[in-house]
Amino acid sequence: MTQARAAADGGIGPRTVAKRGRSRFLEVWVRLIREKPLGLLGACIVFGLLGVALFADVIAPYGYAQTNLLHRFQGSSTAHWMGTDQLGRDLLSRVIYGTRVSLTVSLGAAGLGILLATLIGVTSAFFGGRYDLGVQRFVDAWEAFPGLLLLLTIMSLLGPGLYNVTLVLGLSFGIQNSRIIRGAALSVKENAYIEAAQAFGGSSLRIMLLHMLPNVAAIIIVVATIGLGNLILVEASLSFLGFGVPPPHPTWGGMLSLQGLNYMYQAPWLAIWPGVALSAAVFGFNMFGDALRDLLDPRLRGGQ
Repeated sequence: MTQARAAADGGIGPRTVAKRGRSRFLEVWVRLIREKPLGLLGACIVFGLLGVALFADVIAPYGYAQTNLLHRFQGSSTAHWMGTDQLGRDLLSRVIYGTRVSLTVSLGAAGLGILLATLIGVTSAFFGGRYDLGVQRFVDAWEAFPGLLLLLTIMSLLGPGLYNVTLVLGLSFGIQNSRIIRGAALSVKENAYIEAAQAFGGSSLRIMLLHMLPNVAAIIIVVATIGLGNLILVEASLSFLGFGVPPPHPTWGGMLSLQGLNYMYQAPWLAIWPGVALSAAVFGFNMFGDALRDLLDPRLRGGQ
C-alpha cells in the first residue's frame, strides 16, 4: 500500500524535487558550456539582447524619436556609430529600442502561446475521446490556412498595436505548437504512476498539474526557446507590411520597411543594421533552443 501510494505521488517530496531541479539545471549549463559551443554562443547573444532591452534607456545615446535635420543621412561617426536616418535620428539608439519592442512582443507572445499550447496539449492528451477529437480538428482547420495570411487578416480586423500583435502571435503560436506538447503528454499518460494516481482517487486537475506537467516541462522549454526566433521573424514581417507596432516606436521590421526601403541606395546602413540585429536575434534563439533540445531530450543526449 505504501509503495503504491509512493508511486502515485512520484515517490519524492518537495525538497527532493527542488534539489533535483537545481542539479539538473547546473548539469544542463555545464554540458552546454562543454559540448555545445554554438549553443553557448546563442545563449550569450540571447542574454546580451535581453540586457540591451532591459537597459535600453541607459545604453542608448539618444532618444529613439530625437530628431536633428542638420545631421540627416550621416554615415558612421563617433557621434553616431551606425549613422542617422532621413530625420537625423540616431540609428544605434533606434536599433537598441527596437530590441526592446521586438523582444517584448516575442517574449509576451511566447509566454501566452506556451500557456495556450500546454492547456490544449495536456488536456487533450489526458481526457481524449470526443474532446480530443474536436480540439484536434480545430487545430487542423487553423493550420489549413497560410500562417502569415491568417495573421494579416486578423490584424487587419484588430488594427496594429503592441498588445494586438502580442495577442495574435501568442494565439497562433499556442495553437500550432499544441500538438508537440500533446504528443509528449500522451507518452507520459501511459506511465504506471498516472494509473496509480487515478486509482487512489486523484482529481484530474491534480494529476495534470503534479504528474503530467512536470514531465513535459523540458519539451515546453524547448518549444518556447526555438519558437522565439520564429516569433521575432513573424513580428518583423508584420511590421514590414505595416501591421505591427505603429510608429514612432521603432521595430526592426518597421525600420527595414520604411526608411530601409525608401532610402536603401542613398543610405544603405538604414537597411543593413536592422537586418544584422534581426539575423543575430534569430540565430541566437535558434542555436540556444537547438542546444537545449539536445540536452533536455534524453533521446538526443550525446548529440552534438
